[in-house]
Amino acid sequence: MSAENNSTSQYDFRAIERKWQQRWEEAQLFRVEIRHDRPKFYGLDMFPYPSGAGLSVGHCRNYIPLDVACRLKVLQGYNVLHPMGWDAFGQPAENEAIKRGRNPKEMVLEYAANYRRQLKLVGISYDWSREINSSSPEYYRWTQWIFLQLYKNNLAYRANAPVNWCPQCKTVLANEEVVNGRCWRCGSLVEKRQVPQWFFRITAYAEKLLEGLQRVNWPEGVKALQANWIGRSEGAEIVFPVDGHTETIAVFTTRPDTLWGATFMVLAPEHPLVDKLTTPEYRAQVEAYKERAQRTSDIDRQNVERAKTGVFIGSYCINPVTGERIPIYIADYVLMGYGTGAIMAVPAHDQRDFEFAKRYGLPIRLVYQISPEQTAESLTEAVPEGGTMVNTGLFDGLPNNKETISRVISYLEEKGIGRGVVTYRLRDWLISRQRYWGAPIPIIHCPTCGEVPVPEDELPVLLPPVERYEPTGTGESPLAGIPEFVHTTCPRCNGPARRETDTMGGSACSSWYYLRFADPHNNREAFSQEAVRYWLPVDLYAGGAEHAVGHLLYARFWTKALHDMGYLHFDEPFLTYRNQGAVLAYTPGREVGKEENGEEEELGADEPIENWKVLKPEERETIPPEKWVWRWVRMSKSKGNVVTPDEMAERYGSDSLRLFLLFVAPYEENVQWSDKGMEGAHRFVNRIWRIWHELRPHYRADWREHMPPLSELSPTDRALRRKLHQTIRKVETDIEHFRFNTAVAALMEYTNELSAYRNAVANREPTPVQACLISEALETLPILFSPITPHLADEWWERLGKEGFTFNQCWPKYDPEVAKEEEITVVVQINGKIRDKLQVSPETPSDELERLALASARVQTELQGRVPQKIIVVPQKLVNIVVSK
Repeated sequence: MSAENNSTSQYDFRAIERKWQQRWEEAQLFRVEIRHDRPKFYGLDMFPYPSGAGLSVGHCRNYIPLDVACRLKVLQGYNVLHPMGWDAFGQPAENEAIKRGRNPKEMVLEYAANYRRQLKLVGISYDWSREINSSSPEYYRWTQWIFLQLYKNNLAYRANAPVNWCPQCKTVLANEEVVNGRCWRCGSLVEKRQVPQWFFRITAYAEKLLEGLQRVNWPEGVKALQANWIGRSEGAEIVFPVDGHTETIAVFTTRPDTLWGATFMVLAPEHPLVDKLTTPEYRAQVEAYKERAQRTSDIDRQNVERAKTGVFIGSYCINPVTGERIPIYIADYVLMGYGTGAIMAVPAHDQRDFEFAKRYGLPIRLVYQISPEQTAESLTEAVPEGGTMVNTGLFDGLPNNKETISRVISYLEEKGIGRGVVTYRLRDWLISRQRYWGAPIPIIHCPTCGEVPVPEDELPVLLPPVERYEPTGTGESPLAGIPEFVHTTCPRCNGPARRETDTMGGSACSSWYYLRFADPHNNREAFSQEAVRYWLPVDLYAGGAEHAVGHLLYARFWTKALHDMGYLHFDEPFLTYRNQGAVLAYTPGREVGKEENGEEEELGADEPIENWKVLKPEERETIPPEKWVWRWVRMSKSKGNVVTPDEMAERYGSDSLRLFLLFVAPYEENVQWSDKGMEGAHRFVNRIWRIWHELRPHYRADWREHMPPLSELSPTDRALRRKLHQTIRKVETDIEHFRFNTAVAALMEYTNELSAYRNAVANREPTPVQACLISEALETLPILFSPITPHLADEWWERLGKEGFTFNQCWPKYDPEVAKEEEITVVVQINGKIRDKLQVSPETPSDELERLALASARVQTELQGRVPQKIIVVPQKLVNIVVSK
């Protein structure tokens, strides 16, 4: 009977996992302090907003892999900082509190406690002594302090601006919080409003933010998203006089060489000159168009497939190189947030302008001609590339390239009608919210002194308790209705003054939390220099790619600003960043018409499906199952498809959940949740437990002293030991490179080898050599499994009679000689086509590989007496023989 069928020792995962979680906590195993005798490693998860739904296994897809990486670093001898806290301020928490009729402060603490319990349940090695909560005064005091440093350095300011207003949430949204024209949180259509707002001058760091991307180890896709969001453009700013007015219109263009083809001007509907330049007879239609544009999202306005519309405002400007009067229109495809909010329209060489000109019968003039037969009248679409210049006089005949553009910019500068400039798509960061649940902005408004910063020794400006904290709907924060908060005295003149009633968006708190984790209990400063110089920057950061142009960009800006102020010794916060794939669940939905579908569901498919929605719980009771339409959808409470770690820990154990999420797919790819996959992971954990347990009676602690040289081992013994040392090497390398699925696969392969070996020695006493090999495996496996299945590993360790925990042991060293293959396969090619394969020693030199290849009977038959022209040898891989055909 195979020993594998022996069930004398069942793995009681519930008891074992509770036991070790309790012991880890009692020993404060994961607590760290500064230690200069060890290299440091800082591994960080994006800290979450704790919701009432608690964690799903989708959340664990992020936390567990980083935990594995951090545990490996500890085993490698690093002093590892691995903290956790709560992104507790902001709109998500407030909306949840409003929905439940709860006090947000109490609710957040309750939800955080549940998250903490779940994270301990799945064995995450967080240093909970460093736990932070962004909504606690001890934390937001320093958020306010950083705001003041930005303000003092002209990086925070207040200005009237068109903002995104959500009528449902009754608050202003940052651009990143508007998705397809709708509020990211509630899905309502967003409106535009002009209100006083606070901004951070992130545009001052546009170039530094671009440059820094070259120095970080991030996914190329994430870096590309940031670079595109920053949107650096080189071109020229050209000034157009307005006919009959003293005003001028400045435009930015990347193609100043096409200026001779500008036949009309287009302003954004929000442009400040629109009201001044609109003539009385066109006033009504201009106002109506402006109102329609205000109701259209920026995303829709930039849609290239959308019909181009506009209205003539009755005024003209002068093309500075042709002297022609050209009409001025407003059109919603021009945005005030990019460039100057005005464009010179060149219909022959820009498709949007071409469609607009065709629609309104405006002139089209060629500046670049592809062939002598080509005319403006013959164009069926714009011609952006190619050709030589025409209709310009001085520049006629020049090619369509960068050198021509540079020559034109020099000409414009010489004539005083333009200048070469660099612009960015990036806009300043809107930070203020007209909400209650956020850090109060530490500014006082004095009728005599103007804006006055709250003195640093008076921080924090405490968020006052209120009975009703829902948005007022008037555009003001609920804080504006609290007289004892609003009314104060000016720190400069001691006269009566008013506090700022806007609060900061939650993104402010999350822009520096990684610094606070280094020194979380410091009540004298945001962080000590000793702590940040030891721990920072973050070595490995993990989170969702959806934060690429929000949180990640803001955190980089704050870091660079604090660096320039002298507070930090580094200017990039996260040296390495990895983003995980989502966990998808097979979810019932229903087909809907486009008129009903207000927003697309977030799907795992490559293309969004617009006519499908998740069935709500009440719909699942009324719509028969045979009419349900099933699709793979990201796991979330709102979609009713959540699988919790609590369920999985109870049914299969936390170690099985950890192993499944690591093994099921590469880290960055989406995962389709599978109960069968969980069952398979659980079977494997139980299998390796049984194999290890059945071999344990043969363990001898002195195996190192009695292990014979490799040359004295039998082929079977040698193969087992080789596989173990290869597994040590591969698991370490794969975890370091976030290849968790292949690391687990390597352990599974070794398990198969060990099982076969166990079966070979079953029912008899192993020889001394076999006992040494078994002992090496028994002692090595707990450490190899420790990052992945830590409860199982510690139970093994204890059952070997070892003290302490696997967490703070040393990662096993593999022996390169032992791990080396005895034979490898070298491919033999003739003119690149495989003709034979050689089984040789890895050390076989190149000249010997060449000799063996030429001696091959298959090669000699193929050569048919031809003499090789060249022989290319790639050691340990191939021999390519090149002959004439």
